[in-house]
Amino acid sequence: MERPAEGGSARAALGAYWRRTLRLTAGLLAVWFATGYILAILLAPTLNRVTFLGGPLGYWIAQNGAIYVFWLLILIYALAMNRLDREFDVHDEGEGGG
Repeated sequence: MERPAEGGSARAALGAYWRRTLRLTAGLLAVWFATGYILAILLAPTLNRVTFLGGPLGYWIAQNGAIYVFWLLILIYALAMNRLDREFDVHDEGEGGG
């Protein structure tokens, strides 16, 4: 999508860009919350009844699994924002590997 030169359509395009950015951020924060708080803290006693890689599952999620999920969320955010920036033509000039 090309960014219009001027007027209300440019404002509408930037508004759509911002809404999609907020939706992505909110979704990733929800996954972060579910992994870091609900699974790792609230459900840990229940999950600890299951053994995973030689230890309690709740402990493993809190110590290892949550970190892996956080790294994955960072990767997803970077890739999705790069795609979104290109779609709305708001990416950096030096971006794109060319």
